[in-house]
Amino acid sequence: MAKLINADTGEVALTTNTTFGLAIAARALPLGQGDIVLVSDREFPANMYPWRRLGDRGVELEVLPTTPEGWPDEVRMHARLADPRVRCLAVSLTQFANGYTVDLAALSQATRARGQFLVVDAIQALGQIPVDVKQVPVDILSSGGQKWLLSPWGSGFMYVRRDLIPVMEPAVASWMAFEGTDDFSRLTDYKDVFRPDARRFELITLPYQEFVGMRQSIELLLELGVAGIQQHLTRLQAPLVEWAQRKGVALTSPVGARASGITCLAPPRIEECFKALRKAGVSLSHREGALRFAPHCYNTLGEVERIVAVLDPLV
Repeated sequence: MAKLINADTGEVALTTNTTFGLAIAARALPLGQGDIVLVSDREFPANMYPWRRLGDRGVELEVLPTTPEGWPDEVRMHARLADPRVRCLAVSLTQFANGYTVDLAALSQATRARGQFLVVDAIQALGQIPVDVKQVPVDILSSGGQKWLLSPWGSGFMYVRRDLIPVMEPAVASWMAFEGTDDFSRLTDYKDVFRPDARRFELITLPYQEFVGMRQSIELLLELGVAGIQQHLTRLQAPLVEWAQRKGVALTSPVGARASGITCLAPPRIEECFKALRKAGVSLSHREGALRFAPHCYNTLGEVERIVAVLDPLV
């Protein structure tokens, strides 16, 4: 997991899903009265509710409107980051509904310059988009394993920047979060001292059998190379995008620099199109008024061309 994002092992804690890491971030970061946390509208609920619950500390959650396309408004984000009351930006690297990918490097640079926290929901990005936390620093990154990492449900991890670990005290702590608990013969000491690394944020006992699967999946993805997977997905996306543009079908996902492996189309008679594709054996989602396709490293150009062949006579 550390190798996947170019982190140190001591900066990684095992979790069971994305939400757990984001909830730890919300409660353990030093946020208090008068501080503002920024999120974008239309975020997945996992990156909304943990921050909303901080009202008891006097922390304000500010939800930024999206662009007319329904994408995060990065111009507005940068403008609001200039407000000294803003202490944290929580953002999905890639949006779940439309595949929009933020310019993480620019957001990192802006938050670093002002001493603000940058918390990243990465579940829709890791495995299809390269992430390097040494090259593009973030404070906390959280991801479940069941999406692009091709890992079992119940597996996941969170990254915490090493310099930040000592100032974050988990609101809920496992007995394994404390120093000395590896040695059962000395438990009478019961030291109230947190571990110095990210393991202080883990809750024991974890489903370790799921992490066996996750390890194998990540090793496969690393062998293939995430950058190569990203290029492969760009090639797979091309026939769908070209067809949509030629037929005048609305694209609700971005193309170009903000694109990801997620492609979303909004054709007329969308329910009929969805049923025809499912009947043809295509795995997709009918979500947010669009057909959402998310091919991965195992898909082929021929499979994408079959999607076009099914849709073409219906539009």
